[in-house]
Amino acid sequence: MSPAPARPPVCTLRRVGSTALLAELDSLDDVLALRVAMQQRTPCGVGELVAAARTLLVTYDPAATEHETLAREVRRCAEELTGVPPRAAPGRSELVIPVRYDGPDLDDVAERTGMSVADVIARHTAPQYTVAFAGFAPGFGYLHGTDPALRLPRRAEPRTEVPAGAVAVASEFTGVYPRPSPGGWQLLGTTSLTLWDAGADPPALLVPGRTVRLRAVSR
Repeated sequence: MSPAPARPPVCTLRRVGSTALLAELDSLDDVLALRVAMQQRTPCGVGELVAAARTLLVTYDPAATEHETLAREVRRCAEELTGVPPRAAPGRSELVIPVRYDGPDLDDVAERTGMSVADVIARHTAPQYTVAFAGFAPGFGYLHGTDPALRLPRRAEPRTEVPAGAVAVASEFTGVYPRPSPGGWQLLGTTSLTLWDAGADPPALLVPGRTVRLRAVSR
């Protein structure tokens, strides 16, 4: 028996004021697929595409398009998705982040997952990640692609301060803290790379849609 054809994702559209609409989808994979599809074929009048875990905010210029017209375009893009991730839209080059795996939660993560520390590091550095969306703090990107074996919940008791450069996992995401802040993610290591510089253009290295590799280093 041949497999059933992939069905397009359910996409619910909501008006957001007079200059945006919100597409609600069932999964982050659907959100990312819709964003790439719209980047490859951007409807007239569209400004920004702002992804979140289950939504895609589409801003537009009301002088260039109408809400109903854009809604039809977004719905058409969603209906044409086949379940196969589209090729990433052209953008910045892949970012390689050097990571010293010296985090205070590394041994605990290894114990909880039933792996050795070396296996945790190998699994964490194996994927190609994509910056799904930004949030929490300026320069903080939610990296999609974490190995399912490393998808652990946040700590029961968050730390009052996590240092800048801390590399961590929580749920389905990997993240790098761009500056000192409270946080409850599982800390696996640190990087010396500066991810947020207000004087740079753009100030953030982890921009949505960019691909990322983690490389283990000794110092």
